Amino acid sequence: MDVLSDIIATIRFSSSVFLDARFTAPWCIEAQITPDDCKPYGAVPTAIIAYHYIVSGELYLGSGAELPHKLQSGDIVLLPQNGRHILASKKGLRPASIDHLINTDNASGPALLHFGGGGEPCHIICGFLGCDIPDNPLINSLPSLLQLNVGQADSDNWMASTFQHAAQEFSRGGVGSATILGKLAELLFVEALRRYLLTLPASNTGWLAGLRDPKVGKALAQLHRQPAHQWTTDELAKSANLSRSAFAERFTQLVGLPPMRYLSQWRLQLAAVRLRESPLSIVNIAHEVGYESEASFSRAFRNTFHSTPGQWRRSQPDND
Repeated sequence: MDVLSDIIATIRFSSSVFLDARFTAPWCIEAQITPDDCKPYGAVPTAIIAYHYIVSGELYLGSGAELPHKLQSGDIVLLPQNGRHILASKKGLRPASIDHLINTDNASGPALLHFGGGGEPCHIICGFLGCDIPDNPLINSLPSLLQLNVGQADSDNWMASTFQHAAQEFSRGGVGSATILGKLAELLFVEALRRYLLTLPASNTGWLAGLRDPKVGKALAQLHRQPAHQWTTDELAKSANLSRSAFAERFTQLVGLPPMRYLSQWRLQLAAVRLRESPLSIVNIAHEVGYESEASFSRAFRNTFHSTPGQWRRSQPDND
């Protein structure tokens, strides 16, 4: 398994569609997924990736200091950092307060919103992907916005075609369509990630850039392949045919963490998954991911997850 697949495998997403929004121009709102949006669908995740699917019409989305992105029917936009953003029928409009307009009494589906000035219509489905593993290096390395167009689906792109069909069923109140949309959004996130990786400039830094670097990528693969091995920076540098100082500098510059600190975080990510999915004892899991004692593992785990391994395991949803 490659390093990217390793990281994706540690992320168990929760996913939900929480808002069916229909606008008419002119309109402008400010949006961000809140814990209250997530609570009806289970525990509030540690990390939230917001997404919007444009069923019909067009709009502008602005996030932070970035210029507004024009979106149209068939686009799906994902916001990995769940930052506050503006959605509008055109640039330059002032966001309106809509909290009092959202109808949460829809027993058969998500909340409903109808808003605007009566002009050109725009239909958006809003949802989120949640992750309970903090400081995931993949999510942390992503830009504020990823965009895909699933409206240009051909016969070979079954995922996009299925997403479009599920969105149409959802709009008609189809049974189970919200669940299907959520699961497909997870697959589309991976597809958006794959496309983003292909477009990264050579000068880019970050975990994904480290993954592409021949020297650092090889070291990452070794750390992921054998996390329990008692690695040293010297050993990794030797395998990369670099001096210790040159390797450590290159790894830290690209990945954002020194090699041994990255290894510690990766071990804890793996341990969290094992605690959630395996009946093994805590001490066995500690040894499995490279810790020599349960005490040292528990200290490191508490520093990252702010709870003991046992408390964290008991807090996870039932896996049945």
